[in-house]
Amino acid sequence: MKKLYSLASILVLAAVVLAACGGGGSGTGASDLLGAIKERGYILVSTDPNYEPQSFLNTAGSRPADTKCPSDALTTAEMQGFDVDVAIAIGSGLGVETCFATPDWDIITAGSWADKWDLSVGSMTITTARQQILDFSTPYYYTPAVIAVRADSGLSTLADLEGQALCVGSATTYDQWLNGDFEGLGLPESSIYAQPPANVTVVPLPTDQECAQAIAAGREDFVGYVTSDTVVNANLAAGFPIVKLGSAVYSEDLAAAVDKSSTLPTATLLEEVNKIINGMHSDGTLSELSNKWFGEDLTQAPN
Repeated sequence: MKKLYSLASILVLAAVVLAACGGGGSGTGASDLLGAIKERGYILVSTDPNYEPQSFLNTAGSRPADTKCPSDALTTAEMQGFDVDVAIAIGSGLGVETCFATPDWDIITAGSWADKWDLSVGSMTITTARQQILDFSTPYYYTPAVIAVRADSGLSTLADLEGQALCVGSATTYDQWLNGDFEGLGLPESSIYAQPPANVTVVPLPTDQECAQAIAAGREDFVGYVTSDTVVNANLAAGFPIVKLGSAVYSEDLAAAVDKSSTLPTATLLEEVNKIINGMHSDGTLSELSNKWFGEDLTQAPN
């Protein structure tokens, strides 16, 4: 089981990084965001430091002396995971160093980033609501959303969850699905496999991984949580006292995103990111990374 940072330390770290990191076009004469990134020599990517195996802190890593990353950003040596490797590949494709900011998820999905970072590579689901404020890349992988419950709960079907309390990450598609907000969820009907249980009490935490960690710590005010199948599989592998309940409830198309309200135009950056992601699909790099971190290839669009 990999060492997990305490919630308090992660929140302090996130607050520091959010407050001080600067991406965007501040202090540059570039005509667009891609030019500003190449001019400074690094791209600042927002992602989650507590979302194993997609992205999490590397407790064995140390900050390199020659990094171009701002002092309040994390370097590639200090982060690891599937999303992290995808972000590193994007930076390499652009010819720059990749650095990481770790703001809260609801701040990322709200848009209006104020140029604090350049790109989100954080397993963000494409939804119609988010498309109003963010521009998305080609999806780089696809995951089913599932429900996990405490192993001692005695629950085994979706119907058993009626009237129960479930945890979700705040401002996630899991939150929207559980609250029956299908308009906000913005997924095609073919991607939604089940309706949420009736009369459920929704318990939001900053991230869905914290729901799993709360159960492992003995918290009992909810019986389970909704999250990506990849997260539940990692929780099971880490020995968390949970079981997966039933099959997938919906499927997610996950992509990188840029802020529509960026000070500098983002079209050329998104175009280059799409070229890099499409190339990684074509040459098998994404499949290789998926197998490395998830033990299966999740990079092929569901039929």
